[in-house]
Amino acid sequence: MSKPRRYLKRTRRLVLAALLFGFIFAFLVPEPVTIPVHGASSADWHQDTFWYEPWGSSGVHKGVDIFANKGTDVVAASHHLVIYRGQWPKGGNVMIALGPKWRLHYYAHLDSFSDSERRWFSGGEQIGSVGTSGNAQGKAAHLHYSLVTLVPYFWLIDSAPQGVKKAFYLNPITYFDN
Repeated sequence: MSKPRRYLKRTRRLVLAALLFGFIFAFLVPEPVTIPVHGASSADWHQDTFWYEPWGSSGVHKGVDIFANKGTDVVAASHHLVIYRGQWPKGGNVMIALGPKWRLHYYAHLDSFSDSERRWFSGGEQIGSVGTSGNAQGKAAHLHYSLVTLVPYFWLIDSAPQGVKKAFYLNPITYFDN
């Protein structure tokens, strides 16, 4: 085998090993999940909100609505990297961030974003404020928060409507470290 081919093969192996290590390492990093609305407690949401149905065009509610006064600080539920910040028709002002264990944190109906340039936030840092954007206009101010795993948890699938999606949508209430 020629020297350039051996070098290329070795480089590929090293890159694959590094990617595999990074993928596995992300599962080992602890992820305490904080209630993402400053000062909120379990009294600020309905315990049965996750997977409640019927829920408009979505069918089921794939997150938790945390009610608070408009403008209340929304904080990072965990340390994470912001991968999207912008507008969606239903969610209004939304932010999506990638956290440990390959989980996406979805924040919707924000009134504003705290810093449009920052990409990395530690758990508990302000990322925005509670609002009524998107399909929450005319309703009580709240934060819609969803926790989504990129690696499916097949054991969570059940016979509920859209139950197969439970492999990806996690009940955030069970992860809050209150």
